[in-house]
Amino acid sequence: MCGRYFALQSPELYRRFYGYAEQPNFPARYNIAPTQPVPIVHVENGSRHFRLVRWGLWPSWLKDPKDFPLVINARVETMTEKPTFRGALRHRRCVFLADGFYEWRREGTGKTATRTPFMIRRADGAPMALAGLWENWLGADGSEIDTAAIVTTGANGLMAAVHDRMPAILSRDQVEPWLDTRGVEPASAAALCRPCPDDWLTLDPVSPRVNDARNDEPDLVVPLEQPSVAPEAPGIPAKDRPRSSDEDAQGSLF
Repeated sequence: MCGRYFALQSPELYRRFYGYAEQPNFPARYNIAPTQPVPIVHVENGSRHFRLVRWGLWPSWLKDPKDFPLVINARVETMTEKPTFRGALRHRRCVFLADGFYEWRREGTGKTATRTPFMIRRADGAPMALAGLWENWLGADGSEIDTAAIVTTGANGLMAAVHDRMPAILSRDQVEPWLDTRGVEPASAAALCRPCPDDWLTLDPVSPRVNDARNDEPDLVVPLEQPSVAPEAPGIPAKDRPRSSDEDAQGSLF
């Protein structure tokens, strides 16, 4: 699952990295949460463009979003089949502008369970290209809202020490085919969304202040004075590994 992330670099750096025409100005954000406006890049008429969308996808066929579950992630294993994602996967793929994300290691059950937050960044400091899907929803009253979800895949060795899912992180070379909805079929695009190599990432514990989405300050991305987590999960018995929360909010139907 990916339920929080951050975007810290300058708007101009993102613009140069992704090559879109617009020149938006937006502040660094240290704790981006679902339902908030988030920046993406997508392709329209052969050119890349910047767009602000709501994080939490509403499919275009949705009549009334009031009772629709919060869909912040799309599982790569099933997004080619599920009606919530099929249209967006074929016609509206995007990349979330990000520098890293947070994940929580859940240990124990019930009232004794603990959740420890970790920050995951690219080791080389480059923007982290998170594969996404977006939709343009039109209401019966003429209202119009752009929404999006982050694509998730199974965890790589490093992430498996914390969680069994992770965002699909694209290499710079993979961004072009992912965004090319005219030339790259959905199945080929989905094949790009696989666990990234372990050495792309660093993983460090951070303050539990990140648990509250109202906190959005620079200290959230300061690692605690503990060593980075090593990719040791493959040696942990499956029954004792961190459990997935990828279906918690959106259910198995979507």
